[in-house]
This record gives sequence, structure tokens and C-alpha cells, in this order.
Amino acid sequence: MKKVLAVLIALSMLLCLGLAACKDSKDPTDSANPDVTGTTKAGDKVTEFDYNAVKDDATSADGKYEIAFVTDVGSLKDQSFNQGTWEGIKRYASENSKTYKYYQPANGDKATDDDRFNAMKAAADAGAKIVVCAGFLQETALTKAAQEFTDVKFVFIDGYTLYSEKDAEGKGIAGKEIKNVAPISFQEEQSGYLAGYAAVKDGYSKLGFTGGGGGENPACCRFGYGFVQGANDAAKELNKTVEMKYSWSFGASFSPSPDLQTMLSGWYSNGTEVIFCCGGNMCQSAFEAAGANDGKVIGVDVDQSSQNDTVITSATKGLRESVMFALDKFYNGQFDTLGGVSTVLGANNDAVGLPTATWGFKNYTVDDYNKLLASIKDGSVKIDSDYTKLAEGAFANVNLTIVK
Repeated sequence: MKKVLAVLIALSMLLCLGLAACKDSKDPTDSANPDVTGTTKAGDKVTEFDYNAVKDDATSADGKYEIAFVTDVGSLKDQSFNQGTWEGIKRYASENSKTYKYYQPANGDKATDDDRFNAMKAAADAGAKIVVCAGFLQETALTKAAQEFTDVKFVFIDGYTLYSEKDAEGKGIAGKEIKNVAPISFQEEQSGYLAGYAAVKDGYSKLGFTGGGGGENPACCRFGYGFVQGANDAAKELNKTVEMKYSWSFGASFSPSPDLQTMLSGWYSNGTEVIFCCGGNMCQSAFEAAGANDGKVIGVDVDQSSQNDTVITSATKGLRESVMFALDKFYNGQFDTLGGVSTVLGANNDAVGLPTATWGFKNYTVDDYNKLLASIKDGSVKIDSDYTKLAEGAFANVNLTIVK
């Protein structure tokens, strides 16, 4: 029996408790979703795998590829969202002798819905039985592809329930959920909160946040909103006020750029101590700016500490584990338990948090962190997911400056 099986059994037991049908909503923490619960830390063993040893460009003798990945904008090896998702696919496929292939929509960060659909069609035409699609931008193309390729199953990472029909207000009609799409999302606001709280408790008082997607990406928005809330609560406990610059500038493409690096260098040179960089390969600009100014970086999605020595922690979510879980369900004939149902993963599933094995804080301890995490799990610490409330002056202990 393959060594990944033990991981997936534990993860299956954990996540089965976190499945919940919900209304058509791009907010996975909407009140229509019941709490998710779980106790097993299934992700611990997954990180021991050597992902670099598995080829990205595997070949198939018959030209058919059972498992496909359609990337989000940005590069495949973005050291963040795309890469974390892809690594889950590669591990499952390699340990279960499945063929696999990735497809990047044409036109890069200018990709259209047609480009994304064409990538999904190419995957289906090449024999894909299941296609993993990353990012909320896949919605329109995925809605079309899932209804055209009804024999293919789709996993929608950072997604939500898709509907074949909607009412006059554009809301999904109950009973019209697209059953061959399994949406999986995360409570990123919890992970962001943990990072912001830890940074302030460790002694940082001048923070920054730079996000991808131009402020239109729900996952990045939740990360950022949680980060501000965590910093505010920690500052309140310390009876102090902290400064935070907050911007979506130069992050629309989720890619590094000279303009982004220049902006972040300016922040550091004017006193910012640590910046939470949330947006795929944008991290390269943050690393360069931090390195040149003796600054620090908080990474995102996966543990980015190995990428650059300026990283003190990362606000993570279980991308690899969730993909492996969905693939295992499919190959065990249980995809129907996921299709058309919103699976929402958070602290109670050990699906978000900070990586303690690479702890970079000096004053805030792992024990402190574990106590806070337990308080989030038991509900005594509540974190808002409605990022539309974010505004200058909304927080008593964070002097928030939104940079446009």
C-alpha cells in the first residue's frame, strides 16, 4: 500500500467533518456555512516529500494525461499558490502511478476567460479524467467547461459552488449546482490574523501589506483583512498603536516588477520593518526590497522561509493536502461527496496557520502561538471575513494608510 495512504486516511477523517453545502457566495466563511472541525494534523507528513524530484514535464506513452492542472495567473513555480497546488498533484500522481500535465492559459497575466476555457478543453481533449483549476478567475471558464465536458471532474481551488442556472439577481438556483465541480476554499483571514498578531507581539510596530489581484482576489483580501485585525488585537493588548501601509498597487498580475520593488523599498527606507507579501511570485520583489534595506518579509500560501532569509514566517493554507484529498476521493469513487458542495477549510481542520518548524520570531513563542490558535478553534477569538469593512480609521490600534 502506497505510503501516501496513511496521510490521506487521516486527512479524509479530518475533512469529512468540514464539508458543508452553502448558498452561492464568494465568501467561504458566510454564515450559511457551519463550523468545520477536526483534530488530525495531516499536513505534517506531506511536507517530507521531495517535490523537486518529481518532474513537471512528465510524458505519457499514449499521449493521454489523467490528471490535469490549469494554473492561475502567474508562473507555475511561483513559490506560492500555483506551486503549492501543483505539488499536491505531482505527489499524488507520482505515488499512485497516474499521468499528469499542467496547462497555463495563453496570454499570461492578460489571460481571458476564453484562454482559460481553451486550457481546460486542451486538458479534456488530452484524456484528463480530473482537472484541478486554481484561482477564482477560473469561474466563468470553469462553469462552461464543466457543462461541456460532463464526463470530466473538476476541482476548483479557492473556489465556490458553481451553478448551471442563476436567478435575475445572479444568484445560484438551489438544485442547479454543477455536480462535477468540487469547490475548495480556505479561511485565509485566520492565517493572516495569526501572522499580524505574531508580528506585533514579537515587537514590530511598523508593518506593511502588499497584495495581488488588484484588490479583486477574495483570498488575498481575506489574508490582508485578517492581518490588520491580528495586528490591531495584539497592539490593543500591548496598549500601543502600530503603523501599517496597505496596498494593492503593482500586484494585479501576481508577478514581481521594478515598480513594486521600488514602492516596497521606499516603505522599508522610511521605517517599515516587516511586509506581508500576499500574491504568488510578487514575493521576489519583496525579497529584493527587504534584502536591500535590512527588512523582513511574511510569506504566503506555503512556507516560504527556504526561499529567502528575510522571511520570518508565512501565512499558510493546506493547498497540497486539499488537492491530494480531492484526488483520493475521486479515485476511490467518492467524488460525489465533494461535487457541487462547498468545502471550507480553516483552523479547525489545521488547514491554515504559521509553520512552527521554521519559526523566525524572537520574542513571540510557539507556545504563545499555539494558545492563540486554540482560542481561534474554540471560538473565543473571532475573526471577521468581511473585507469590505477595511478602511482607514476603522481600527483603534492600527494607524492604517491605504496606498493607492
